[in-house]
Amino acid sequence: MIPFLDLRAGVTEIWDELEPALRRVHTGGRYILGPEVEAFEEEFASYCGVRNCVGVASGFDALQLILRALGVGAGDEVIVPAYTAVPTWMAVSATGAVPVGVDIDEATWNVDAAAVDAAVTDRTRAIVAVHLFGQPAAISKLSDVASRHGVALIEDAAQAHGASVDGRRVGGLGVAAAFSFYPTKNLGALGDGGAVTTDDDGLAETVRRLRMYGSSVRDVSETKGVNSRLDEVQAAVLRVRLGHLDRWNERRRELAGRYAAALGEQLAMPRPPRGTEPVWHLFAVAHPSRDAFRDALAERGIGTLVHYFPLPHLTPAYRVDGWREDSLPVAERLSERSLSLPLYPQLRDAEQDAVIAAVTSCLER
Repeated sequence: MIPFLDLRAGVTEIWDELEPALRRVHTGGRYILGPEVEAFEEEFASYCGVRNCVGVASGFDALQLILRALGVGAGDEVIVPAYTAVPTWMAVSATGAVPVGVDIDEATWNVDAAAVDAAVTDRTRAIVAVHLFGQPAAISKLSDVASRHGVALIEDAAQAHGASVDGRRVGGLGVAAAFSFYPTKNLGALGDGGAVTTDDDGLAETVRRLRMYGSSVRDVSETKGVNSRLDEVQAAVLRVRLGHLDRWNERRRELAGRYAAALGEQLAMPRPPRGTEPVWHLFAVAHPSRDAFRDALAERGIGTLVHYFPLPHLTPAYRVDGWREDSLPVAERLSERSLSLPLYPQLRDAEQDAVIAAVTSCLER
């Protein structure tokens, strides 16, 4: 059996570094918003090439707090891609604003900038660019759209730690970026966690207040905030893992290249645009009989997952708002066909060869 993902392998590989980091937290006696969080915020900000990083409890909170810091709320609209995980939409809903879904580009599977442009209204306050599967969105085109309409461009970089566009890492390509450190991510913690990165000092300070009950000073709430704090244990883990991120991303690129070379003529898959450097959080392919294809791979001992079905607008939570099938046809068609193959830094060549052989066998059958 080759699992879709083996999280234990990534922990085991660097356990000799993780153990003293965890002991350091215990010895220090601080467990929430202490020196490990402060150090990680500085290190990750530097990694992303921005002035500020604010650690929060999850990627969902990171996106929600960015929107709140920008003043987005009831009566506003925020444009979001059709093809994304539901937290992208839910973070908008959590502010009281309305997520406006738009379709995607069939070549890249990322949001279609022309569709975004067409969806802007006088109620639009922000555009969320999701770097889907670790592949950067069309940032230059989206920046032009956002600038022309006077709205904020926000990156949802939950799957794209270390990805870049024209040599600039994601996290500093919009007004702010939301990162997730869920354990499955390229830079994952041993629990939940997230961060906001930005060059806007005022926005960063607002997020810092919001994450702590709206307080800059203990017990004095200046605004209505939330409890969304990155803890010391996760920050210590992330500091260790950040030192391995580039090496792990390079291995992901190598594995993705091997998949593309072996399967690119047989299966549809997203094609990164020129000038981007993906980090391959997921390796998705499309097959017209996805479920049967997945069952056949399972019979051969190959673990797979589906990302994402149903899409956010076709979940019960958003159908009540009037969304129906064929509202966003390109995304819906790919969602019905997509399947993610095993890809993580510790996956061995021989294991990937077995996956490729199984896929080829299923396709021939």
